[in-house]
Amino acid sequence: MSDPLQFAIDRTNPGRWTITFSNPPINMFVPSTIVEFGALLTDLEADPSVKVVVFESADPEFFVAHLDVAKAAERPEVLGFWRDSVLRLSAMPVVSIAKIRGRTRGIGNEFVLACDMRFASRQNAIFGNPEVGVGLVPAGGALEWLPRLVGRSRALEFVLSADDFDADIAERYGWVNRALDDDDLDGFVDTLVRRLASFDRETLAAAKAQVNRFGIPTSAELQSSIDLFFPALASPAGQARRAKLRGLAYGVPSDFEMNFGRYLPQLGQAGNDDPAAPFTGAPER
Repeated sequence: MSDPLQFAIDRTNPGRWTITFSNPPINMFVPSTIVEFGALLTDLEADPSVKVVVFESADPEFFVAHLDVAKAAERPEVLGFWRDSVLRLSAMPVVSIAKIRGRTRGIGNEFVLACDMRFASRQNAIFGNPEVGVGLVPAGGALEWLPRLVGRSRALEFVLSADDFDADIAERYGWVNRALDDDDLDGFVDTLVRRLASFDRETLAAAKAQVNRFGIPTSAELQSSIDLFFPALASPAGQARRAKLRGLAYGVPSDFEMNFGRYLPQLGQAGNDDPAAPFTGAPER
């Protein structure tokens, strides 16, 4: 039996698609997600009427939780497929917008970074790349997109701290276009999308292509991070850190997944014989 579809497409409005991601229980990306996303892009590229696509989540707590690393390790070729997919998304003659509520970490953050615009709920959006905290390096584009958007020092803060950041900080640093009050997010994005859909597709595409000259990573750059991912996955130190995740309700609805960044420092605590022991104290900032 094939996996259920994870991306639902609403084509009811002329010139625009709304795509809703749903992979319960916490909207993790698995290899089949990446394969389905590539097929979705093929359909999008084949529709000459679409001008704007909006990506959103069916889960208000998780836009995309993160990659299921164990399943991805069983199919290492999917990261190359992901590399090609995000480059297709950024280059296609369609304007892509991420409307973000919930946790957006790891490959989820790398997905929204590849979109042309990002708008986030001030009350409900959280961003992060936790890979360093679990002994890995981001391999889906964060190391290439973030420096272009926010500069070297802020990119290092995000990536090396492996912490969670709220929508206001993301907006201030240029990670997202705007943070909006949750009650205003839908209306703002809908107004912008209807405005864009009223313009000529060819003109939108030409303007996007010109702007892309200054902000799109190359395939070789993205591949260089993938080449670091699998050696890190096999390293003894990284494996020891990730072994402690098994006691922290990883991959299921839990306080750990809601507050991933807050728990990561304890994974490296020497002499911690109880990996399930709760992290105490305020989140490090």
